[in-house]
Amino acid sequence: MPNARRIFMVSDLRLDAVQMFKNNPIKLAKGFIRLGHDVRQFGYFETVMGLSPLRNRVVARLFAKNKADGLLIEAIKNYRPDIIFITFVRVFDAETVERMRQAAPNAVFIGFDVDAWPQLRPGRIEIAKKLDILMATNDGQYLRTYRDAGVRKCVFMPNSCDPDTDRRYDVEEKWKKDILWTGLVRHDVKRYPGEQVRYEIVDKLAKMPNCAVYGCCGRPKIGGMDYLHAISGAKIGLSINGDNDVRLYHSNRLTHYLACGTCVLAKKVPDSDLLFKDKLHLRYFETAEEFFELADWYLKHEDERKKIADAGMKWAHEQYNSVKIAGYILDLVEKGTYNAPWAKNP
Repeated sequence: MPNARRIFMVSDLRLDAVQMFKNNPIKLAKGFIRLGHDVRQFGYFETVMGLSPLRNRVVARLFAKNKADGLLIEAIKNYRPDIIFITFVRVFDAETVERMRQAAPNAVFIGFDVDAWPQLRPGRIEIAKKLDILMATNDGQYLRTYRDAGVRKCVFMPNSCDPDTDRRYDVEEKWKKDILWTGLVRHDVKRYPGEQVRYEIVDKLAKMPNCAVYGCCGRPKIGGMDYLHAISGAKIGLSINGDNDVRLYHSNRLTHYLACGTCVLAKKVPDSDLLFKDKLHLRYFETAEEFFELADWYLKHEDERKKIADAGMKWAHEQYNSVKIAGYILDLVEKGTYNAPWAKNP
């Protein structure tokens, strides 16, 4: 293809079970390739740790980061990318971005932040200020934090799914549960504020029969194909962020649950309906009491539950697949904007 772009992605390429099917850069890379572009991926944190004499972040930063930067810069010089796509991986910093810019002065540098509370994550804003475009999975106070800090261009971009893997599976009886939750109850309370409603709901779910809770309340994490099977087997999936007051913000949990075909009950955030319609693709709730009332109703009305689950899965596959989201990103790079129902570009 004459207009094929060379896209160099610096991200976290962990293949551990918990992250294997949650890795957004891997999904997007597949989308770029299916659109006819070339993609090369550099696992930055894995490279730093592999070069370190000890598997410790402090030691790795002191003794291996410069070596990893050297390998990164050499790869960029040889590849001559048109676009450099950055996620906020561990140990990576603004100094490394500056070195990359010197190695590829004509490349467009874009970043993607999928986390909450950027102001509480050391070095993140400094990295963003070195980029041409910052994308984030919210269009509220977190993105304003970047804008207020002087980041050049800040744009909302939702999480993506890969319908090849993120779909409903026929599963064994052991995965068939009434309600599912995967993830922490609370983030580090010493660093991040918490969501009380999330704690109230998950704590109660952990004590209820035929409900599956993973990654908290003394329960192990879940990953790999088991993660996808657990979602497929659940009648209802609970989606609730650590912070639910930020416009358009949802964690990738919501996208995964919808794409894998469970009926999602999600804590409403500002302008949620621009992404997924209440009573059509999912059901939104405000309080713990409302969540349990809705869950009870849908568990007793299987046809209505399945209707919403099917519609949510179809919508996620059509509107949030990695090819479509990759196309939006390329439009953003080439035109400075992209066209989607939720798009609001400065």
